[in-house]
Amino acid sequence: DMINYNDVLKVIGLNIRSIRVKRKLSQESFAEIAGVHTNYIGKIERGEQNLTIKKIVNLANILQVPIEEILNFKTLITISIINFQ
Repeated sequence: DMINYNDVLKVIGLNIRSIRVKRKLSQESFAEIAGVHTNYIGKIERGEQNLTIKKIVNLANILQVPIEEILNFKTLITISIINFQ
């Protein structure tokens, strides 16, 4: 099976949102710490924003998680099943 680029972005966004919520950070406070606009964080979390490796590393460091948590694709299977239905 081919990997769908949009599904990958959605998973990364869901992972970032999940970690941010666990850290009790609002999108606004997370954006402020990251030095980006709140809209940018929203786009990332919805899987609408392409991310460079540099930005992913930066966000992982801000959230104080190993990069594997952001790049955890176990959720991708669920998304693929939902899209298939």
